[in-house]
Amino acid sequence: MPDDLGRYLTAGPRVGLRAFTLDDAEEFTARARESRELHRPWLFPPCTAEAYGGYASALIEEPAREGFLVCEHGDAGGGIAGFLTVNNIVRGAFRSGALGYGAFAHAAGRGLLTEALGLLLAYAFGPLGLHRLEANIQPGNAPSRALVRRAGFRLEGFSPAMLLIDGAWRDHERWAITAPEPEGATGGGETAQRL
Repeated sequence: MPDDLGRYLTAGPRVGLRAFTLDDAEEFTARARESRELHRPWLFPPCTAEAYGGYASALIEEPAREGFLVCEHGDAGGGIAGFLTVNNIVRGAFRSGALGYGAFAHAAGRGLLTEALGLLLAYAFGPLGLHRLEANIQPGNAPSRALVRRAGFRLEGFSPAMLLIDGAWRDHERWAITAPEPEGATGGGETAQRL
C-alpha cells in the first residue's frame, strides 16, 4: 500500500475517504464543472468557490452532517474522484442518516465509487455509530440505483414529489441498508423468552 494512506479516515485498494476542507474548493469545483453533463438532471454539486464554501462549511461544522471526499491514492496522486455525504443524522434510538454521493466524470464507470461506498458503510456502521443509511434516488437514475444495489441496499418504497431539485419536486425511490447484526446477536428474542 502507498505511503499516503495516513491522510485518510479509511482506505481501500484504490481510494481513500477524507474529510472535506475549505482548501479543496478549487479542485472540487473544477471537477464539478467538468462533470455537469454526467450529473444533470440528478445532481448539482457546487461549481463556484462561493457555493463550495457554504456547502463544505455545513459538512464540516454541522453535527447532523458528515462529508467525505473520495480520493484516488498511490500513483493517482490523491486527486478527488467523487464525494459521499451523510445528512440528517439522527442519534439516539434511531441512529440513522441520509446518504448523498457523486462521482466526477474522469472517475465515472471505474468502480471507484463502489469501493468508496463500501468504505463508507464500514465507517458509518463502525466509528460513526449509525444503524441505518437511506438513499433517495430518482427512479430514472439507473447508475445510482445500480450503485446502491451493489452495496446491499434494499428498495423500501416510493415517495412522490419528495425533493426539490432544479426547480421541480421530484419523485424518489427510498433505498436503505442497516448495520449487520454482531456475531452472536439474538435480536432480543432469547432475552424475551427468558422473561
